[in-house]
Amino acid sequence: MDLDANSFLASMLVGSIGFVAFAYGKRQSRVPHMLAGVILMAYPYFVPNVALMLGIAVVLLAALWGAVRYAGA
Repeated sequence: MDLDANSFLASMLVGSIGFVAFAYGKRQSRVPHMLAGVILMAYPYFVPNVALMLGIAVVLLAALWGAVRYAGA
């Protein structure tokens, strides 16, 4: 992992969003939220590029939204 300040702040942001998603999923017993939360907390350790890190986060959150939105339909 790069020790650049931007990379650190981006990974903290993504990890925090992942923690909130995981905590919500655990409290509500929702597996998609817990899975997305674990992935959002873990993958920033392996992605040094800030733009790629944020892009992956957007794709994961969009996939979570789609899974929750269309699971009931």
